[in-house]
Amino acid sequence: MSEERYTLDIETLQKFDKPGPRYTSYPTAVEFHEGVGDAEYRAALTAANEDADGSLSAYIHIPFCRERCTFCGCHVIATSHIDIADKYLEYLAMEIDRVAEQLPNRRHLSQVHIGGGTPTYLSPQQLTKMWNHLTNRFPLLEGAEVGIEVDPRVTTLDHIDTLAGLGFNRLSMGVQDFTEDVQDAIGRHQSFEQTAKVLEHGRKVGFEEGINVDLIYGLPRQSEKTFLEGLEKVGLLKPDRLAVYSFAYVPWIRGNQKKIETTELPDADLKLKLYLSALRHFIGTGYEPIGMDHFALPEDELAQAQREGRLSRNFMGYTVKPTDTNLAFGVSSIGDVPAGYFQNVKKLSTYYDQIDAGQLPIDRGVLLSEDDRLRRWVITQVMCNFQVKKAEVAERFGVDFDSYFADALSGLDALEEAGFVERRQDALHVTDGGKLLVRNAAMVFDAYTGKRGKGRPTFSRTV
Repeated sequence: MSEERYTLDIETLQKFDKPGPRYTSYPTAVEFHEGVGDAEYRAALTAANEDADGSLSAYIHIPFCRERCTFCGCHVIATSHIDIADKYLEYLAMEIDRVAEQLPNRRHLSQVHIGGGTPTYLSPQQLTKMWNHLTNRFPLLEGAEVGIEVDPRVTTLDHIDTLAGLGFNRLSMGVQDFTEDVQDAIGRHQSFEQTAKVLEHGRKVGFEEGINVDLIYGLPRQSEKTFLEGLEKVGLLKPDRLAVYSFAYVPWIRGNQKKIETTELPDADLKLKLYLSALRHFIGTGYEPIGMDHFALPEDELAQAQREGRLSRNFMGYTVKPTDTNLAFGVSSIGDVPAGYFQNVKKLSTYYDQIDAGQLPIDRGVLLSEDDRLRRWVITQVMCNFQVKKAEVAERFGVDFDSYFADALSGLDALEEAGFVERRQDALHVTDGGKLLVRNAAMVFDAYTGKRGKGRPTFSRTV
């Protein structure tokens, strides 16, 4: 794939730069409300249990970190007291048991992801105990995708050996930026050598085709020169997949970001140049762009699935193993089942209290309407496969795409005029040049866009 296909006019792109969802869910988490709780989740799981032949996905959230990075947008608890995890794992096991009771006929997992926080904050022994409990209640299917996020700064080779022995086959490690000055600004010091040591040992013990590296553009003190130098270092590691995320500066939501000096953040033009540097660098070194911010080697299953128009996405990321029921365990985690989305409480003490009370610790969520399901499918196709085939919409939902979305499609006029989307007789297509603006294209199908308040932006900017 030639990088020349991604020669973009920065001035034109900036015209479309505005806050917008990343669409890890639809409706987005902004629409979740407290009217959805334990009773609704139990009913949803009971209904999901009827599909006894359907596989499941599961996400487990480990919220603990040794320190809180200033850029972090995740729900974490920073503490050096590692013993705090013992109690958490006890309650996590109770939550797993309680969900399993609601799914007596449907237990097998085709995908599992352990995220955080820092999952390798847990000791190898704690990870083993947690994993054995989960898989005793929810056995893995043959060929299941089993991934975990690891922080090279705290992950030992014993951790990697343990994970390989348990059957994990994917590692995702954060790098963010290798530049020391940037690391000073974000409170995360991680050397190339630390990262390479963990990655190389992972490959040695069995993670031959399952290592992902995360980078972030838009961090304080980044420059085109130093960012490109970091990209070249990452290239030496030759990960199977890469994620290059836009830094979402939302200090009104994440108070730890208030420590960042706003004068040190790249302006809009520089931020876009940083992304384009990554895009051109990784395409030039043999990777294919996946979705809006991921890259994979051509032989990777994500790249194959995107070429064939069957790539999907959930809260765990892009996937080739989509299921209609994604279970979630631990504080702040979000489950996705056919009836809707269900998010656990975020406060640790409340999580313990609700489990002690015999409840599933749901704090909020949203139940899906038929319109939500249709729009979710369309948005997923736009975000993952860069096209929507009209015949598939008619087959799946019994509606005419052009008629049902007549009002929404008018919102694509500016994108179409700029050459970022094409409206064909049989499909809507996002062009190579428009892939950076895929969130803008997806937003026209979002029925909630005009209903959201006009206060402080809830979402990061699309460029």
